Amino acid sequence: MSKNKGFSNTSAQRYSLALYELSTEANSLDNIEQHSVAILKLIDSSKDFNDLIKDPTENQKNLISIINKISENFKLDNLLKNFMTFLIKKKRFFYIEKILKNFIEICSEKRGEVKAEIQSAKELSNEEINKITEDLAQNFSSKIKLNYKHNKSLIGGLIVKIGSIMVDTSIKNKLQQIENRMIEA
Repeated sequence: MSKNKGFSNTSAQRYSLALYELSTEANSLDNIEQHSVAILKLIDSSKDFNDLIKDPTENQKNLISIINKISENFKLDNLLKNFMTFLIKKKRFFYIEKILKNFIEICSEKRGEVKAEIQSAKELSNEEINKITEDLAQNFSSKIKLNYKHNKSLIGGLIVKIGSIMVDTSIKNKLQQIENRMIEA
């Protein structure tokens, strides 16, 4: 199983890089990145589409027909549609989610963005998220690509992770530290 997992990660990264290079050559990188985000949202929001992707018994002609319909509805860039058709023909379409996520990460890295994750106990407004993003960008002297999640289990506070740096100011973490000290005593 670990061989399979390594193969899928390696394959996904290669396909992602190929999509990046093709998009760059075709001068449609921004367009394809936006469409990739749209496809990922579709995968997340549609259980039927997600199941279809992961079904190894699905007919190639049927998959290609579905991709053509999705391409029409979303007005996808032809390069992305052809790329997905290529994955179907190569029996690699079940990697599409991983490939597109890697592709978006490659785009982000090439723009010099640093990935950051924030979890908060209270729901943050767009204004608060933008302010945090600006502060982080200033402190790290880099563009920040922020992934925000509202996490009710934190009770209060924030968890901020930038690259390998993590700051956990959540009440849940503080309570866990107190509990650990009590157990050790």
